[in-house]
Amino acid sequence: MSRHTKIVATLGPASSDPEVLERMIRAGVDVVRLNFSHGKAADHVARAEAVRAIAARVGRPIGILADLQGPKIRVGKFAGGRITLEAGQSFILDARCELGDGERVGLDYKDLPRDVAAGSVLLLDDGRITLDVVRVVGAEIHTRVRQGGELSDNKGINRLGGGLSAPALTAKDMDDIRTAAALGADFLAVSFPKTAADMYMARQLMAAAGGRALLIAKIERVEAVAALEDILDASDGVMVARGDLAVEVGDAAVPALQKRMIRLAREKNKLTITATQMMESMIVSPTPTRAEVSDVANAVLDGTDAVMLSAETAAGRYPVQTVEAMARVCLEAEKSAEVTLDRDFLNRVFTRIDQSIAMAALFTADHLQVKAVAALTQSGSTALWMSRLNCGVPIYALTPEAGSLTKMALYRAVFPLLMAQEDIDRDLLVQEAVEKLIEAGVVATGDLVVITIGEPIGTPGGTNTLKIVRVGEHRAVH
Repeated sequence: MSRHTKIVATLGPASSDPEVLERMIRAGVDVVRLNFSHGKAADHVARAEAVRAIAARVGRPIGILADLQGPKIRVGKFAGGRITLEAGQSFILDARCELGDGERVGLDYKDLPRDVAAGSVLLLDDGRITLDVVRVVGAEIHTRVRQGGELSDNKGINRLGGGLSAPALTAKDMDDIRTAAALGADFLAVSFPKTAADMYMARQLMAAAGGRALLIAKIERVEAVAALEDILDASDGVMVARGDLAVEVGDAAVPALQKRMIRLAREKNKLTITATQMMESMIVSPTPTRAEVSDVANAVLDGTDAVMLSAETAAGRYPVQTVEAMARVCLEAEKSAEVTLDRDFLNRVFTRIDQSIAMAALFTADHLQVKAVAALTQSGSTALWMSRLNCGVPIYALTPEAGSLTKMALYRAVFPLLMAQEDIDRDLLVQEAVEKLIEAGVVATGDLVVITIGEPIGTPGGTNTLKIVRVGEHRAVH
């Protein structure tokens, strides 16, 4: 059984060695994430080149996701690198402070004093430390520690309930978008968008830089949850970024939000990536916890396109084992995934011929017990629509476009294959597609395959024909 849920792995010091990276890709990585919060442009370009070289050697299309840093809403540095805060003590966040101590610390985000007032609650270091704002005096935010702990350099700041005015795209992000375009990123993840306008701006900047990346909105602010539908409409997909989101909305609210986001994205034909702490313990342990296994399995059952690894593969001790463990969990969870195709069709309205053909292919595949669905596609749209519903049959997307090939590496249940499609005769192309599937070990003589194709050949968005072919026979089955 082929794994339908895709794996995104973050690159970093633990996965920079080409041998380790190749083992990770062979273990099941489908998309690599370049975290623009760390490293220089040249580092990201070099990693992208290394990934493509390995992907060519392994013979698998691997997508590249560039993840923007977004606004740095963090404390500054301490003279000793860290301090300990006790519950009940006073502590000042001072936008003018250069080097902090036990009484105050500086701010990377200088406008924070304007975004808070007495009664605001600030959460530091992913919510581990809680500060109640007592008053704001100029550049100083005077707080009382509600929940203390160790606080070290550059830890993040969130405001409970959201409301920070920092723009989603900083000057650094704009430079990084140009880098992402130059290295040919397949996906661009935008951090901390609050509205659809943030995504439209990122799309304009990517287009201006000559890039063709699909845009992924990272949902991690309260405001983004409220504007979810509009943000989805302005994006190609969303990342359920559970870290910052949990701090702003409360951890108990995140599981239901995750399910809602994935469901809504699939209804709108958008992509989904579920992220943050999925296999966190494997940073230092060769095996996951039972809770982590359940977490990954639940995301699979929710219908996510991909599950993501962050520090586990960027800085962890066991990057290859982590990918292997995640792949095992995904496969096992998919065995119990319910096929609800007939019910799902009741809520769908088709307004385009190519979309109707895609849905007809799924319906046929489900009811005729076919071995595979093959979509001859230019842009990948037909394969994307097919992958939004679970028919339990793998979808093989045959495309002549290298850019479409690596983008489809993220689509759930879609297995992209490069096929020239130079022939303009439909029947010859269908035969070529069947031979490609035989060559890939997907089908054998006697198997039924549902094939979608567009005429005239090679026209993007032109899928208008469905054929049912029995492998070994040249004529269509009626």
